[in-house]
Amino acid sequence: MKRRAAGILNGAIAAASYGTNPLFALPLYSHGIGVNSVLFYRYFFAVIIYWAWLKFHKKVSLKISRKEFFPLLIMGLFFSLSSLTLFEAFKYIDAGIACTILFIYPVMVAIIMALFFKEKITMPVVSAIILTSTGIGLLYKGKPGADLNLYGIAVVLSSALLYALYIVGVKNIKVIKHMDSARLSFYVMLFGLLVYVYNLKFCTELQILDKPILWLFTLGLSIFPTIISLETITLAIKLIGSTNTAILGALEPLTAIFFGIIFFNEHLTIRIAIGVILILFGVFLIISQKMHAHKVT
Repeated sequence: MKRRAAGILNGAIAAASYGTNPLFALPLYSHGIGVNSVLFYRYFFAVIIYWAWLKFHKKVSLKISRKEFFPLLIMGLFFSLSSLTLFEAFKYIDAGIACTILFIYPVMVAIIMALFFKEKITMPVVSAIILTSTGIGLLYKGKPGADLNLYGIAVVLSSALLYALYIVGVKNIKVIKHMDSARLSFYVMLFGLLVYVYNLKFCTELQILDKPILWLFTLGLSIFPTIISLETITLAIKLIGSTNTAILGALEPLTAIFFGIIFFNEHLTIRIAIGVILILFGVFLIISQKMHAHKVT
């Protein structure tokens, strides 16, 4: 029971913390900082802060074996490229549409697990996917007459697939499956950073943050939607599995809505309220399924 409860709690925290991305990223974009520079600072400071935390507070050894290196590199690239492709899609389609399409990833996780790992897709899981997907669709606030660029949609779908592959990989790659979450999270961030070092031509094109407030936003971006989110999602995947963790990710847009109302003067409409209720019902189905499974066993 404690293991399942801990998994659900970590999955919820991961989703909520990841939902703080706009809170820290949008002010950086508004000051003219480009996507690759924003993501470089996000991963760079996350690596430094998390390394110091593990080294001096938790006293965790960060040594890895040769067998662990390549799978960790792949997981880091999957996680990082998922972020990059999502932000890339914003150039071609409305951000609201992009973020809505992204949440097809729980369906992708369920399909991958069923096809390649023989995981049974139960009716509660199917119902949860339908409820959360419908709810997220209701949360989207599109612009009248907005264009749907096919290339942009393809890029968002690739982002969703990369994120789904990361979630599945953490649970099913043998070398990673039994690795402690601290080392796994650290190397995912470290190898993810390489993407932006390369894109910025080994930092020769890195934009400098010239205001103290920008450094604060960058630190927030590194801590909440990166370190906290990655650490808790890794724990959740190990405790309750890939599919259930992915579905709990539907809580992410609820966090964005909360901050939108508090900080950006957005309004809670009836349509958005219905969307929130559907998402919460979907998440409740997963929680109740876990409770029922515990009673049966």
